[in-house]
Amino acid sequence: MDNERFYLEIINNIREGAYFTDQDRKILFWNKAAEEITGFKKEEILGKCCQETQLEHIDVEGNKICKSGCPLHFALLDGNDRRHDVFLKNSDKKRISVSIKTFPVKEDGEIVGAIEIFTPSSLVIYDEELITELANSAMNDRLTGIPNRRRTESFLDLRLREMVMYKFKVCVVFLDIDNFRDINNTFGHDVGDTVLKEISSSVTHMTRSTDLFGRWGGEEFIGVYAIKDGTDAALIGEKVRATIEKTQIRHGDLDLSVTASVGAVVAKEGDTIESVIKRADELMYISKEKGKNRVTSEVE
Repeated sequence: MDNERFYLEIINNIREGAYFTDQDRKILFWNKAAEEITGFKKEEILGKCCQETQLEHIDVEGNKICKSGCPLHFALLDGNDRRHDVFLKNSDKKRISVSIKTFPVKEDGEIVGAIEIFTPSSLVIYDEELITELANSAMNDRLTGIPNRRRTESFLDLRLREMVMYKFKVCVVFLDIDNFRDINNTFGHDVGDTVLKEISSSVTHMTRSTDLFGRWGGEEFIGVYAIKDGTDAALIGEKVRATIEKTQIRHGDLDLSVTASVGAVVAKEGDTIESVIKRADELMYISKEKGKNRVTSEVE
């Protein structure tokens, strides 16, 4: 028996699920434990790209990672090992919690593929609806229903890593509702809550599915957007500002409206979540100082 067959025989009989993909993420090997854990036979899996299978991995935050943020894909790109806890969908369309490890396979120093090893981290099998509900409750703001701070940070972290790998641009918009304390003092906190919900709804409706608009805390919000040109940051900031200004909030016989001060920046190589948000926050305060209801952006 040659070395390759020998090692494949070992991997085929370990207790952990294991599969191997080439550089295009096409699955070339699917061991017996993978069949037992997922219920999918190798005949149903081999030859497919991992993002085309019915496994449909999601992370603990409810994000679909097969098409964006796939650990195996990143291992192919940068050659680093990764460990994650995810949920995969089995042949009965139920969710299984698994711990995965992905690492690249090299030949003569070149990455030729990647291996993922996975093992159940819980005996519990979850309904898809329950996983979605748990993810939403943990990652969405309770009042407005939009992404909360934790989910916004997670999304921004993913976009910053993708920015480095794929060489595209990302902008961050940081905004604060002007004179929000006056609204609460004049009309009450219930009206203040309605203002936050209406603004969240309005801006979310003009946000692409590939981007994110989330609540940072209180009356502060953050938008994360993919852009083609650095000057787009100011344009997006202005679009968000104008959308908020045009939003009408009904209160009795009154139509209330609010404005926002905005800071818009383009992420740079070496930026962290903290550094890019800090720059956007500082520009937002400049907008406040200049009279509010305006956008201040970095010069590109």
